[in-house]
Amino acid sequence: MYPMFYYDSSMIILIPAILLSLYASFKVNSTTRKYFQVRSMKGITGQEVARRILDHNGLSNIPVYPVKGNLSDHYDPRGKTVSLSEEVYYGTSITSVSVAAHECGHAIQDKESYAPMNFRSTLVPMVNFASSASWIIILMGFMVSKNFLWLGILLFSATVLFQIVTLPVEFNASSRALNQLEVLGILGPEEKRDGRRVLNAAALTYVAAALASILQLVRLILIARDRD
Repeated sequence: MYPMFYYDSSMIILIPAILLSLYASFKVNSTTRKYFQVRSMKGITGQEVARRILDHNGLSNIPVYPVKGNLSDHYDPRGKTVSLSEEVYYGTSITSVSVAAHECGHAIQDKESYAPMNFRSTLVPMVNFASSASWIIILMGFMVSKNFLWLGILLFSATVLFQIVTLPVEFNASSRALNQLEVLGILGPEEKRDGRRVLNAAALTYVAAALASILQLVRLILIARDRD
C-alpha cells in the first residue's frame, strides 16, 4: 500500500493492518460475488433503484450513469452524478441494489451538507499533494536531513486524517442506503439483512485502509524519534 523503502524491525507494527487488508479484500470479493448471484424479489435494476431513491429525496437533477470496471461505483460531489459499474447498473441482484443505494446515500449526504463529508472534501486538494509528495520528502529525510523526515511525516498525517474521516462518511452512507431501501419497499426484511452484509463487507476495506495508515504513521514517528 505504501513504499517500504526503509526496512527495520518496526515493520512488525504493520502486520495487523496487512492481515486485516487481506481479510477485507477476501471478504468484500466473496460477499459481493455471493449476492450478485441472488436476485432481489422486486427484480429492479441498480439504475432503477438509484433513480427511485434520488427522486424520492428531491434529487431528480442528479443523473445515473453506467461505468466500466468492477465495483467502480461512486458519487461525484463536484459533478453531482452517480456512476454505477455495469454489473450494478444493469443488475437486479442484492449486491446491485445495495451498492446503488449506497452511492445515493452519498448524494443525500451532499444535499444535506453532512459535516464529515464536507470536511473530507476540503481535505482532497491537500491529500492529492501529500499522498505523493510525503514519500519523496520522507526519502529525502533518510538521505539528506531528519528535518525532511518530520516534514514528510506531517504531510503523511493529512492522508491518515482523510482515511479516518472517510469512515463515518461511508458507514453513514450505508445506513442511509438501508433506510431508503426499507422506506421505499425495495428490499424485504431478509433481503435487507443480506444487503447489510454486502455493505458491511465493503466498509471493512475502509477500516483496513485507515488502520494501515495509522500504523504506518506510528512506524514513521518511531523511526524519526530513533534518528533523533
